[in-house]
Amino acid sequence: MLIIGIAGTELAEHEHDWLRHPAVSGVILFTRNFASRAQVVDLILQCRAVAGRPILVTVDQEGGPVQRFREGFSPFPPLAQFGRRFGVERERVLEAAEQHAWLMASEMRAIDIDLSFAPVIDLGRGNRAIGERAFSDDPVCVAAFAERYVQGMHDAGMAATLKHFPGHGSVLEDTHFDHAVDLRPFAQIEAEDLLPFRAGIAAGAEAVMLAHVAYPDVDPLPAGYSQRWIHDILRDRMGFDGLAISDDIGMAAAESAGGVAARLQAHLDAGCDIVLVCAPALVPEALASMAFDAVADPACIERLAGRARLGWDSLQASPRRARAMELLADPGLRIA
Repeated sequence: MLIIGIAGTELAEHEHDWLRHPAVSGVILFTRNFASRAQVVDLILQCRAVAGRPILVTVDQEGGPVQRFREGFSPFPPLAQFGRRFGVERERVLEAAEQHAWLMASEMRAIDIDLSFAPVIDLGRGNRAIGERAFSDDPVCVAAFAERYVQGMHDAGMAATLKHFPGHGSVLEDTHFDHAVDLRPFAQIEAEDLLPFRAGIAAGAEAVMLAHVAYPDVDPLPAGYSQRWIHDILRDRMGFDGLAISDDIGMAAAESAGGVAARLQAHLDAGCDIVLVCAPALVPEALASMAFDAVADPACIERLAGRARLGWDSLQASPRRARAMELLADPGLRIA
C-alpha cells in the first residue's frame, strides 16, 4: 500500500522498523541514497534482508534531468531529444527510444531494482516540472513512443508505469511547489492527453501514476483523489486493469486534501493501489495513520516485481547493449 523514502546511503535503525511495517510494499531511492554502484547494490540487499519478505525497490531513472544514479551508469538522453527528430527519421528514433528503455531498465534490473517509474508520456507543452522529460507536444508522436518504450522495458524484465495520468503537460505549474488546475474541457483532454495513455495501456503497461493536477471539467479534486478519473475513466472507460499509483504525497499540490493521514486516505478512497511517501520526514506519520490491520497486497507486489535479469558483466557484453549504445551515441541524442 505504501512505497516509502529513506534518508541516506545506509539504513538507519528506525528505518528497519519502517520496512518491516506490514503496510509497506516497497522503497523508492533518490540521489541522496546513492554514492556508487557498489554502495547502492549493498543498500538494496540490506532493504530486502531487513524487510524479510518480498518488497519493491523503485527509482526514477528516466534519463535527462531525472536520473538518480549517474556515476557508473549510462548517461541517458532526455526523451525530448527523440521527439524532436520524430518527423525526420521516425523509425530510427523509435528504435532508439526502445533501446533507451531496454538499457535503462536492464541496468536497473542488473542491480536488482524492480521498477523505474517510466515512461513520462505527458505532452511537452511548457510545464515547469516536465520540460525535457516529455517526448513531444504532439499526442500522436507521444503515443508512438509510449508503445515502443513499454516494449523496451518489458524486454528487460521490468514493468512499465505510465505517468502522469491524465496528463501533466498542459499546465504551467510544477506540482512539487504549486497547486495546478487544468481548465480544458474533457473532450480536448481525451482527444490529446489520453491518446498516449491508451497506446501505453494497449502495449501492456502494468501501472499508471496519477497527477496532482485538478481538471474541474471532470472533477474539482486532483486526479489522484478522484474516483471519477480512476474508476470511471481510467478503469471503466479506458479498460485499464493494472495498478494505480499516487504521485508523492509530500508535493505541495497534494496538500489540498489536508495532512499526511488525510492525503493517504484520500488516495486510497479514490482507488489508488499504492501511495508514494518519498520524504522520510513524513513516513512516521504515514505509518501511524494506517489501519492496524493494513497489509501490503502480495499480488500487487508480484505484479510489479522485476523479472529475469542479466548480471552487470553479462549486460556489458550483450550485443543489444552495443546496439543501444550505438543509437544513443548519435550526436543528436547525446547529452552535453
